[in-house]
Amino acid sequence: MTRAFVKESEDDGADLELPERSVSPHRNLVTPNGLRLLEAELRRLDDELAHARAQEDKPAIARCQRDLRYWTQRRATAEAVQPSDRHDKVRFGSTVTLRQSDGTLLTLRIVGEDEADPAAGTIAYVAPVAAGMIGASVGERVSGAGGDREIVAID
Repeated sequence: MTRAFVKESEDDGADLELPERSVSPHRNLVTPNGLRLLEAELRRLDDELAHARAQEDKPAIARCQRDLRYWTQRRATAEAVQPSDRHDKVRFGSTVTLRQSDGTLLTLRIVGEDEADPAAGTIAYVAPVAAGMIGASVGERVSGAGGDREIVAID
């Protein structure tokens, strides 16, 4: 009999083995909001896993379990950084307004890796442009993709 006529066992989970999510080698710095988002993601995944188990949805169960391993590790290693009252230098959590070479202003907030969303104006502290700004003051120029920019405000 050929394999074409043999039904695979529905309990065969070999095809459900998902690759683990890659964990950054950098410190897991998070803003207070980033910590809230991380904890909300864990709750959402717990709910999604319960639903997947109730539906006996093996691919969804495997994905949720994999994602829970990742987010549980990220929560365990999270280092919450409280925002600074000082705005004399760029720090983790700072919101920085930059004047670009064409005169337009760009505002970026420096956050943890999992919270970063460049389209929303948040960048990871390990991103080259963020790393280049940390420690800089208003009036200093920083280099990055797209050329040099001048720091015009730090909040």
